[in-house]
Amino acid sequence: MIEPAIWKWGLFNLFIVLLLVFDLGVLNRKSHEVSLKEALGWSAFWITLALLFGGGVWHYGGHAKALEFFTGYVIEYSLSVDNIFVFILIFGYFSVNPVHRHKVLFWGILGALVMRGLMILVGVSLIHRFEWIIYIFGAFLVFTGIRMLFQNEDSKVDPTKNILVRLLRKIMPVTDEYHGSRFFVKMDGRRFATPLLVVLLVIETTDLIFATDSIPAILAISRDPFIVYTSNVFAILGLRSLYFAVAGIIDLFCYLKYVLSVILTFVGIKMLLSHTIYKIPTGWALLVIVGLLTGAIIASLLWPLEEKKEVDL
Repeated sequence: MIEPAIWKWGLFNLFIVLLLVFDLGVLNRKSHEVSLKEALGWSAFWITLALLFGGGVWHYGGHAKALEFFTGYVIEYSLSVDNIFVFILIFGYFSVNPVHRHKVLFWGILGALVMRGLMILVGVSLIHRFEWIIYIFGAFLVFTGIRMLFQNEDSKVDPTKNILVRLLRKIMPVTDEYHGSRFFVKMDGRRFATPLLVVLLVIETTDLIFATDSIPAILAISRDPFIVYTSNVFAILGLRSLYFAVAGIIDLFCYLKYVLSVILTFVGIKMLLSHTIYKIPTGWALLVIVGLLTGAIIASLLWPLEEKKEVDL
C-alpha cells in the first residue's frame, strides 16, 4: 500500500505537469506576443489557483499549515518581481522578439521547478539534521537584504560573464541570428545552438542565483518540505504571466528594491529569533510582508521617483 505522503506528492506533481502540458500544447501552441490584458488574466488565474490550494491546506492541514503556505507564497511571489526586472534586462540585452519570450520563460520556469525542488529538499534536510544551520541562513538573509539596498541595479546581470553561456560556446557553435522560436538548428549537416538557447541558459542561471535568497527565506517560515515546495511552485508558475504584467505596469514598482531589502532582512531576523522568547508568529510575519508590499505600491503611485531608467521591454 502506498503511503499517504507519496500520494500527496505524486498527485500534486501530476497536476502541475498536466497544467504545463495544457499550457504549452493547447493554449500556446503558436508563439504570440502576450498582451497586458492576457497577462493580467493569467496572473489572476494562478493567484486564484494558489488561494484555492491554500484553502485546501487549511481544510486538511489546519490553519497553521495554511498560514505557512500563504506566507511562503507571498514571500516567493514578491521576490519573483525582482527576478522579472532582471529578465526584462536580459531580453532587452539580447533583443529577443516579444513573440518568443513566452516560450523562453516556459522552459526557464520548468527548469526552475526542478532546481528549486532539489534545493528545498537539501535545505530542509540540512535544517532537520543540523539545527544550528538556521542561524547561518538567517544571517545570510540579513546580509543579503542590506546588500540589496546598496546594490547597483546595473551590476546584476552581465550575460557575457555567464559560465554556462561560455561553456555552451565551447562545446557547440552558436548562430549569429535567431531562427524563430527554435533553440537548435541544423545547417550544412551540423547542429547549431541559436541565441534563444543562450537566453534560456542566462534565465536559468539567474533564477538559480535568486533561489539562494528565496529558499532560505521560505525556510524561515516552514520546515515542512511539502509546504515549502508547493508555495514555491505556485509562485514560479505565476512568474511568467507576472513578467508580462509587470512589463506593462513597471512604474508601480519603483520602490521594489527597498521593500524587498526590508522583507529579506525581516525574514532573516525572524529566522534568527526562532528559538527565543521573541519568536515572530507566522501570522504576524504575513501581515508585515503584505503591508510592506502594499505600502511600496501606494508610495510608488503617490510619490514616483523622478529619475527613471529606460528599460527595453
